[in-house]
Amino acid sequence: MRTREEFDQAFPTQITLPVQWGDMDAFGHVNNVMYFRYFESVRLAYFESLELMSHKHLAPILAETQCKFRRPLFYPDQITVGTAVTEIHEYGFMMQYGIFSKQQQTAASLGSGRIVLIDKATGAKGVVDDVMKQRIEDLAKK
Repeated sequence: MRTREEFDQAFPTQITLPVQWGDMDAFGHVNNVMYFRYFESVRLAYFESLELMSHKHLAPILAETQCKFRRPLFYPDQITVGTAVTEIHEYGFMMQYGIFSKQQQTAASLGSGRIVLIDKATGAKGVVDDVMKQRIEDLAKK
């Protein structure tokens, strides 16, 4: 994924964030934990679009996550963080993430996360119903 057009195509849900001075570490680049915070921010934006954060019975749980660090980020920069659902499972779904650097004009990182739905009342796994599947499909068409 080299161009902004490829990034936009892969990640229909996006947010734009400034790289903050405090995001950097002693080595002068953005600390690796910040990439996961950026992923978290776009994940929550996606959940809001799904109306999952206000769902009466289900709560999303991040079961696993990973990041491929392709390029370091630096202050100052403006980044676009994107996400998309790549697989729907019975009890959740897989998400893909990307961070595009405006300064470098390329994807600085790619990542993924597995989301499991939990029934708020019982703590048991919750099922991705047809309504949620349709919302996920609609978001992919943006």
